Amino acid sequence: MLALIQRVTHARVDVAGESVGAIGPGLLAFVGIQPDDGEAQIARMTARLLGYRVFADDEGRMNRSLADCSGDLLLISQFTLAADTGSGMRPGFSTAAAPVLAEPLFARMVETCRQHHAGRVETGRFGAHMTVTLVNDGPVTFLLRA
Repeated sequence: MLALIQRVTHARVDVAGESVGAIGPGLLAFVGIQPDDGEAQIARMTARLLGYRVFADDEGRMNRSLADCSGDLLLISQFTLAADTGSGMRPGFSTAAAPVLAEPLFARMVETCRQHHAGRVETGRFGAHMTVTLVNDGPVTFLLRA
């Protein structure tokens, strides 16, 4: 499981021109699910998303987590994140979980994040063509692996 996280001042995801999820200050996480992912990866990624210290403390250092500052979380399933880009000029998707496997795992991760985070947790729509609008704060972007 991979998550490309961005610290944002706000972010929104639209499907067919309609907003389906929006957050204020917090994290936007694009999540790529791989074929061997399961409950262990969901637990580890949830802990990392909520505990990864990317927010400034009183001295301006990245010492506060999403949980520490009760920021919002926007989770967006993105199978292209798990693509094989090691060779050639076209990505391969055999390294990404098939939708029939990925959708319930992504839903479980959303549920787990909502259970463990006091802040708002929003999502896009699995499998839909989405338009994501964000303002990256910093810019701060990290690739997490579970």
